[in-house]
Amino acid sequence: MAPRRVLIFQGLWRLVPALLGVLGPLIAAAADQGQTQAQLRSLKERIERVSREVSQDAILRDRLARNLRSAELAVAATRADLDSLHAQETAHGERRATLAAERARVSAALAAERASLAAQLGVAYRIGPHESLQLLLNQRDPAAATRMYAWYGYFGRARAAQIAAIQRQVQRIDTLDAALADQERALAQLRSARAQRLTQLEAGRAQRASALDNLQLEARSRAASLARLRAQQASLERLLRELARAAPTRPRADDGTEFGRLRGRLDWPVAGRVIASYGDTRAAGVDWDGMVVATEHAAPVRAIAAGRVIYADWLPGLGLLAIIDHGGGYLSLYGYNDQLRKSAGDAVGAGEIIAAAGDSGGRPEPELYFEIRRGGKPIDPRPWFHQRRP
Repeated sequence: MAPRRVLIFQGLWRLVPALLGVLGPLIAAAADQGQTQAQLRSLKERIERVSREVSQDAILRDRLARNLRSAELAVAATRADLDSLHAQETAHGERRATLAAERARVSAALAAERASLAAQLGVAYRIGPHESLQLLLNQRDPAAATRMYAWYGYFGRARAAQIAAIQRQVQRIDTLDAALADQERALAQLRSARAQRLTQLEAGRAQRASALDNLQLEARSRAASLARLRAQQASLERLLRELARAAPTRPRADDGTEFGRLRGRLDWPVAGRVIASYGDTRAAGVDWDGMVVATEHAAPVRAIAAGRVIYADWLPGLGLLAIIDHGGGYLSLYGYNDQLRKSAGDAVGAGEIIAAAGDSGGRPEPELYFEIRRGGKPIDPRPWFHQRRP
């Protein structure tokens, strides 16, 4: 017995290297994944801290920008709530329609069952109260009488089954009626909440209009307007420097990065019309570092390539801004948005919707501000697209 155990243990021991060969990579992968998740959390925390610091410093120096930020964030939050309420209302409406269709089907089946049972009961009534005895006595052939009595038993059981089915259908209709009532109440609550959000939206728009009026009054002074533009550029440059420290990446040669190989093959981030190009004069001594595309309100804004969102917040001059790190020192910037669909730290794929276009940052019309940066320096985006126009 002992030698047999020794042989078993020796066999198991020979399997250990094979098991380690299989489990080793899995354990290492799990450890790497845990480490990667911890690194992502740490990176996200650093990015959020940088975002708060830069944004707060910028708006503390500019009371009018602070007022505009508050108004535009309130409007964006209210619109997001309205989108959520609309989605819930649509889902409840579809559920209500499904329940109503099922109730109609069950009601039709119930009517058919009742009609069939009514016909059987009519025949039974015409035969009289002793129908089984009459059927038995009216038969001359004993075998036929036996068969008739058996058939009558079948009919009776079928009749009982029909009655039970009708009772179940009535209960089902009661359940459906209760579910429909629940859906009606939910829809009523959603409509009430939507009305409240619309009121809040109008208040936010009024607050934003007031903030814009104050900005326009100050902008009548050319010196003040130029100083504001330069301050806004400085805020963006500082943000990008701080983000580079929080999430450092070294620029590499274009052919050494996935993004670099996409030059001339990218899709535009939004549909629209270019109204300002890279290098155009914005004001005396201030040029555009990116492009401005006039578009429709709430038009989907898409990531031009895969990457990770490293900023998603409001910044003076650019409003609701999203920045994506594509690796190899490449960043893409998307400003003037109405809503941001992604948060800092989120991974995004090429063509994925990251925002809804708008007029935040004090823009008069819905537009998208777009930049590509390499190593922190803006570059002309046009050669990167495979179509000349968005």
